[in-house]
Amino acid sequence: MESPDSSTPLYPGRWARERPDYPAQVLARTGEVLTYRELDDHSNQHARLFRDLGLLRGDHVALFMENHPRYLELVWAALRSGLYYTPINCLLTADEAAYVVSDSDARVVVASTAKATIAARLRDRIPAEVSCLMVSSPGSDAEYPPDWIPLETTVAELPVAPLPDESEGTALWYSSGTTGRPKGVLRPLPEGVMGRGDPVAVSFSQHWGFNRDTVHLSLGPLYHAAPVGYATNVQRFGGTVVLTERFDPEETLQAIERYRVNFAHFVPTMFTRLLKLPESTRRKYDLSSFQKCVHGAAPCPIEIKRRMIEWWGPIIHEYYAGTEGAGMTMITPEEWLEHPGSVGRAKRGIIHIVAEDGQELPPGRSGTVYFEDPNARNVYYKDPEQTAALQEAHGWRTLGDVGHLDEEGYLYLTDRWTFKIVSGGVNIFPREAEDVLLLHPAVLDAAVIGVPHEEMGEEVKGVVQLVDGERASPELASELIDWCRRRLAHYKCPRSIDFSDELPRQENGKLYKRVLRDRYWGDRRPGAAAGFR
Repeated sequence: MESPDSSTPLYPGRWARERPDYPAQVLARTGEVLTYRELDDHSNQHARLFRDLGLLRGDHVALFMENHPRYLELVWAALRSGLYYTPINCLLTADEAAYVVSDSDARVVVASTAKATIAARLRDRIPAEVSCLMVSSPGSDAEYPPDWIPLETTVAELPVAPLPDESEGTALWYSSGTTGRPKGVLRPLPEGVMGRGDPVAVSFSQHWGFNRDTVHLSLGPLYHAAPVGYATNVQRFGGTVVLTERFDPEETLQAIERYRVNFAHFVPTMFTRLLKLPESTRRKYDLSSFQKCVHGAAPCPIEIKRRMIEWWGPIIHEYYAGTEGAGMTMITPEEWLEHPGSVGRAKRGIIHIVAEDGQELPPGRSGTVYFEDPNARNVYYKDPEQTAALQEAHGWRTLGDVGHLDEEGYLYLTDRWTFKIVSGGVNIFPREAEDVLLLHPAVLDAAVIGVPHEEMGEEVKGVVQLVDGERASPELASELIDWCRRRLAHYKCPRSIDFSDELPRQENGKLYKRVLRDRYWGDRRPGAAAGFR
C-alpha cells in the first residue's frame, strides 16, 4: 500500500506498462471496465488528433459532455499534450455554453450525442474556426448534427504511441456562476517532464494516500473541478475510478459494497440525501471496505455531519478551498469532533479575518476570510480587474466567505457576503436557518433568501424542497417556521415558506441563489441598500 516515489512518472503511460490489464475505470451501473492499456492508447490517439487539428502547448480544448465513459480519456489527452482543458457544465443552454467556449479561446470543442440538440445550436454561436468533435453516448440514438466530426471514426486509425513531445497540461476552470456569469480561472501550465503533474494536486493526492490499491467512487459531475480532479489524480497513482452517471443515495451504497470502494468525495447535499434513506436501507449494505471519504464545495450542517460520523465512523475528512486557489484548510474527523463546525486550520497560506474597514480582526470576531499565500498564482482569464478584486491591499486573497478563527487557529465559516440579508438594518446570514430546516424530517433541501419588503428593505423567506412533494401545505409551512423559531432567534427565521419541486442547486452542492432571488426581485435587483455586495 505504498505510494509511488515522487521522482517516478505519475500518469497512465506508466501504469499501461506496469499493469496494462488493471482497471483504470469501471462504470458503476454496468461494470464495464476500461483498462490502463486502453486508457493509455485512447488518450494517445485523442492527443494526436488534437495535434493534427493544430493545437500546440498552451492551446485550449472544451468538453461539453455528461459523465461519459470516454470523458477521462479526453481529459488525459489534454493533460499529456500540454493543453488547457475546460469542462463545460452539460446542463447549460447553447448560449451559456457558447460563452464559455468563446471566452476560453477553445480551438476544439468535444460534445456527446446526449447533448446533440444543444450542440447543433452551439455550432452557430461559436467562431467558425473552432473544430467541433462529437462522441456517441451509450443508449443515445441521436444523429450527429451538421459540421460535427465523429470522434470515434476519426481517431480509429491514429497511432496509439504517445506524442514525441509530450508535456503536462492542466485545466482552465470556469466558476459555477452562482452569483454571476462564470469566470475562467487560469493556472500556469506545469513545467518539466510528462508525469510530474501539478505539484499542489500531487501533494494533495499523497495526503489522502492515493496508491495503486485506491478504489475511488466518483459521484459528482466531471465538469466540476473536484470530481474530475480526484478521478485523474487517482489514475496518476494507478488506482481505479468507479464512475457514476449521477448521484443516487442507495446506488452509492450499492457501489461501495459491489466494488469494494475505499475512497470517495462527497458534497454535503449528498450526506443529507443519504440520511433521508430509511434506516433499513442504510443498514443493509456492507461498507466495511470504505476507509476514507472527503467532503468540500459547500458548508456542511453540524448535525448532518455528526450523524454521518455516527453512521460511518471517524473516516470523514473535510477541506475548504476554491477554484481560484487562494488557500486551503483541512480538518480530520477527530479534530472536527473537538471543533464541531470548523473547516480546519490552514494547510496552504495564512488565514486573516478582515473587517469591512480593512482592519484585521482577532480570534472570535467575524469578517471576510483572506489567505496570505505568495505562491497563489491563479488569475481570472483575460480579466485583470476581477483578479485584482480577489485581493486586498496586502495582496491577500479571498473567496468571498465570512467567518472567524478560534484561539487555536481553526476556521469557522458563517456564509458568503453575497448571500447576506439586511432586514431593517440588521445583517442576517441565511446559512443558520438553512441548516435548521434541513434537519426537519420532511425537508430534502432548503434555501433562505431575502425578498423585497417595502418597510424593512428585505424579508427572510425560506424556499423548501420536500422529501414528499405531496405534503406541501400552509400547515406544513407554519410548522417549518415554528421549527426554526424553536432553535434560532426569531429575526433569523423565515417569515414565509414557499415550496419548490427542486432547488437550482449544482451537483457540486452549490446553490444558484441568484436564480432564486431573481424569481422574487425581477428587475429590482437587490443593490447596496439591500445589503448585497
